[in-house]
Amino acid sequence: MNQPRLATEKDMPRVLELIKELAVFEKEPNAVEVTIDMLQSDGFNNHPKFTCFVVEVDQKIEGMALVYMRYSTWKGEVLHLEDLIVSQSQRGKNIGTLLLDEVVRYGKSLGVKRINWEVLDWNEPAIKFYEKKGAKVMRDWDVVQLDEKGIENYLKEI
Repeated sequence: MNQPRLATEKDMPRVLELIKELAVFEKEPNAVEVTIDMLQSDGFNNHPKFTCFVVEVDQKIEGMALVYMRYSTWKGEVLHLEDLIVSQSQRGKNIGTLLLDEVVRYGKSLGVKRINWEVLDWNEPAIKFYEKKGAKVMRDWDVVQLDEKGIENYLKEI
């Protein structure tokens, strides 16, 4: 197993496969709208919208972590971990730890005051993993979103 490395444009087809695998695991198999082209153009231009780390096992990407910067009115710049995904066949083999370690090192190198991410409340293995690593799972906060249709409906009402 290799150490995490920065993803390249050529890695995006496999990264998208992992994203789709996560969507199936999270019981949202048809929710992924992002494409390889979107990942390549959004992540590998003059102003990339994200940074992605990958881990390979036997020359195949088996894990990825995608992060981007956010701004906290309390803390300033914070790093948001959008997804940390390990292929189902490779879970329990330290890939998640390698990726989280890399994300934390990256956040430290950027000088952020906080790293944020979400975890589904029913994903107990992930919650235990994060808590074991020292993360605080804030169960008293709810994620709030407006999807594309919600945005349109909202704007019709104002």
